[in-house]
Amino acid sequence: MERVDTILSGGIVVTMNQQFDIIHDGALAIRGEKIIALGSTKDILAQFESDNVVSCADQYILPGLVNAHTHVPMTLLRGLADDLRLDVWLMGYCMPTEREFVTPEFCRLGTGLACAEMIRSGITSFADMYYFEKDVAKATAEAGMRGVLGQTILKFPAPDAESYEHSLDYAAQFIEEWKDHPLITPAIAPHAPYSTTQDMLHECAQLAIAYDVPILIHIGETKLEQDDSVALYGKSVVPWVEEAGLLGAKVLAAHCVHISKGEMRILREYQSTVAHCPTSNLKLAAGIAQVSQMLDEKLIVGIGTDGPASNNDLDMFEEVRLAAILAKTAANDPTAVPARQALLMATRQGAAALFMGDRTGSLEVGKLADIITVDAGPVHNMPRFERDPNAVYSRIVYASKSTDVKHVMCNGKWLMLDRELLTLDEGALLRQASDYAVKVDAFLAAREKDTLRKLLAIGGLEQGESFEVQVKAVVSDPAIIEKLLVHKDVDVLKTIHYQQYDTYFMFTDPEAGRVRYREDDMLDDKSEVTSVRSRLTFTTATKERDFHSAVLLSRSRFLSTADRPLRFYREYFQPQEE
Repeated sequence: MERVDTILSGGIVVTMNQQFDIIHDGALAIRGEKIIALGSTKDILAQFESDNVVSCADQYILPGLVNAHTHVPMTLLRGLADDLRLDVWLMGYCMPTEREFVTPEFCRLGTGLACAEMIRSGITSFADMYYFEKDVAKATAEAGMRGVLGQTILKFPAPDAESYEHSLDYAAQFIEEWKDHPLITPAIAPHAPYSTTQDMLHECAQLAIAYDVPILIHIGETKLEQDDSVALYGKSVVPWVEEAGLLGAKVLAAHCVHISKGEMRILREYQSTVAHCPTSNLKLAAGIAQVSQMLDEKLIVGIGTDGPASNNDLDMFEEVRLAAILAKTAANDPTAVPARQALLMATRQGAAALFMGDRTGSLEVGKLADIITVDAGPVHNMPRFERDPNAVYSRIVYASKSTDVKHVMCNGKWLMLDRELLTLDEGALLRQASDYAVKVDAFLAAREKDTLRKLLAIGGLEQGESFEVQVKAVVSDPAIIEKLLVHKDVDVLKTIHYQQYDTYFMFTDPEAGRVRYREDDMLDDKSEVTSVRSRLTFTTATKERDFHSAVLLSRSRFLSTADRPLRFYREYFQPQEE
């Protein structure tokens, strides 16, 4: 008899290999980090022995699930702000809170909490994009999970970098430190086309190629992203990143909700892969990705939960089920993305999307022992019809729940046995997470009461004392005003001709001040618009003196460039009157 470390016996082995073999009353033998044999329970027990034989009767034995896109430390921001548009949610709430709270400690704790949740959901591998990725890597390795971890790159300051150059240096250091780890694959994560530049994307790609590591990036998540790309650059997002040289690296593109068939073909040509995030896309009303069309175009598509602040959970069973159902609705075809295909996207194809399909994602001799078992007997999964072999996939995808996961192994080591976590102190994680919630709540509650702080959170401000005389009147000829200003005590330094449109946000609390959104249409000597300037002004006006047709004001004011549409500021400030 040949000795092995672990034997899983008596289960329904769903291999997800190329032949989609299913072994009823099957078993696996594991030595070290690898699967060395699989077959019938009778044959495996006749050939191998172990001190660790785990009975998997009435359980599915599956490859560990692969979460193809997430932001794991954001478990600590779960439920922070919901039912908002993506730009208001991201720029108005998430990023300001991250600037205040995200530290190495935050990332370690958030990752630990996420790993506990993902293990319970049967996930053994995941792709992450966030800050302080060295600390994400430490927490992931301690949990015993497999991670493709991308250090985020932005064109503006981030919690772990004062500049783009700093973040790229940090990414290079991260790769050097973790490139040979058995569980961690370091990666580079330029956030998105709209938060980077072509030069940045080119440099990220060159670094990724030099180290042979993946690029993780958001692509085509919203229609606005595509519309802006066409307006600014004259081309849609995928051709724009192609022009930057990004696709020369191994690229995993998250979302791809709004990409054309032509863009799909460009991604396929470069062997780029896609992470489909159905729940997040629906929750943020980003749309429904054309997954069936992507698969027809031979793209490799995995399934991701996205971050727990925009989902709001890390439940892969929920994602797989939704991916199958949404594809049918999007294609108007109930046969689109059948259950087996959906499960494939969460296992073997998901691993391929993370560029590690040769090592994990299916149960095969020589592959890493990333294995889960799922209870096949709960009331929501009964009865079982056996005439169709594909019924196994239907039961797993359409009826099984993450709470049915019983055992989880990654790299040959148990992470959960009989639903008990073995590598993490779940109670301690929950207590620490609750402490963070109190701090974040206090920060946001104080900010919501202070309009100036709320304005500062979304952009830079210039403060200035304003002493001015305002005269507002309708005149038929600007030359009349110019003539009146000709005086020995008056020097006219500058004259500007523009049409002005003001929107005032008023608040019930008089101490809250007011916010003005001003759009100036700059006019030439023919009164035609040459450019548009938008600004925000926060003021608490003090009236000094009234005149018959004028008012003298003395006030403090704060100015900021308005680089987002009026709709954004309306939804962000939520004024009582406008």
